[in-house]
Amino acid sequence: MFDIDRWREIFESIRSNVLRTVLSGFTVALGLYIFIVLFGIGKGLQNAFSEGFTRDAQNLITIATGRTTIAYGGLQSDRDVRLNNEDYETIVNSEPEKVQYSTPRYSTSLMVKYGKESGNYQISGANNEEAKIENQKLLNGRFISPRDIDNKQNVAVIGRMVQRDLIKNGDPIGKELDINGSIFKVIGVFGDDGGDWDERMISVPISTLQQMKKGSDTVSTVFIAYDEKMTPEDAIKYSDKLKKDLKARKKVSPDDENGVFVRNRAEGLKDSFQFLFVITLIVGFIGMGTLLAGIIGISNIMVYIVKERTQEIGVRKAIGAKPKSIVGLIMQESVVITVISGLIGVGLGILTLKMIGDSLEKYYIKDPNVGIALIIAAFISLVISGLIAGFVPAYRASKIKPIEALRTE
Repeated sequence: MFDIDRWREIFESIRSNVLRTVLSGFTVALGLYIFIVLFGIGKGLQNAFSEGFTRDAQNLITIATGRTTIAYGGLQSDRDVRLNNEDYETIVNSEPEKVQYSTPRYSTSLMVKYGKESGNYQISGANNEEAKIENQKLLNGRFISPRDIDNKQNVAVIGRMVQRDLIKNGDPIGKELDINGSIFKVIGVFGDDGGDWDERMISVPISTLQQMKKGSDTVSTVFIAYDEKMTPEDAIKYSDKLKKDLKARKKVSPDDENGVFVRNRAEGLKDSFQFLFVITLIVGFIGMGTLLAGIIGISNIMVYIVKERTQEIGVRKAIGAKPKSIVGLIMQESVVITVISGLIGVGLGILTLKMIGDSLEKYYIKDPNVGIALIIAAFISLVISGLIAGFVPAYRASKIKPIEALRTE
């Protein structure tokens, strides 16, 4: 039941003992403040880490070939190994359930003209899933479709920088580019977080580009985005199997590291995630230590407060106050101080993170923030600790006989 007299008494006690209140509240506020700032910075490290892998799909396997260095299977060394459309189909269909996206790519540099403007650009012949592999963002128009590939359409999706260089005025959609003597219609414009280099690329259907190269079925690279549910260990095993099978198919020695190249981002991600996990543990350990220090601090201060008020407790008992009433009063005062101080600490912590913003991005800390659930959990932990911290010494003091309490100095 709400007792207005008790609340008046609590606030009168707080007002009469400003130093005591500030000391107990400062410990709580400081603990929550440091906890929030530390965890916010830890989240900023995670954000910077995650952004570092947004250039391409994180779950990416890249397959390419080179020249052999070991004679194998009756074939000489220094042999040029090349991929083709059949190799791509064999690779992705070996374990289709593990493939989220995939594309073959035939890359070449060609002269591109539009009106009086011209320049050499990287031409990427690929399928309709290349945009997902490259994390391209559609700015205008559309991406290449399966129908474009099946019909070998002369269509092109250009990077933002290509549009800036060549098509300076008007809507680029529907404009015609001269690519190495063949006319391609622009159907889309994309942006890429990888920067200007990736945005100076032109994507066309791989079937069209292969046809331009005298009907070749050559593939420069195969990209596979494996199922995101796979663990890094399973992804590495999958890519190792792809490499082994492809070497057997192309008659490359298992010991030859130059004939077939398979790069799996899971290998780097595994080490990076382990590093990030260690950093998160360290930040969490320090943050929890700070919170624990706040809990210990308020406990010690509450012991001191109760000891200081021993004579007051004796007077209360002498005039008929029950132990339950005394304990409740001290606990309620403890909770009030903890809640007010905790809110101040939370507010200052959030404000500090807002002020930091992206100013520490050069130190790989981006958009530091703390989830509301974590803040609430930490806040409730301190409030409960404040309750316990007030209850234990108050309960002990309530058991002291009035005459003994009054004699206490």
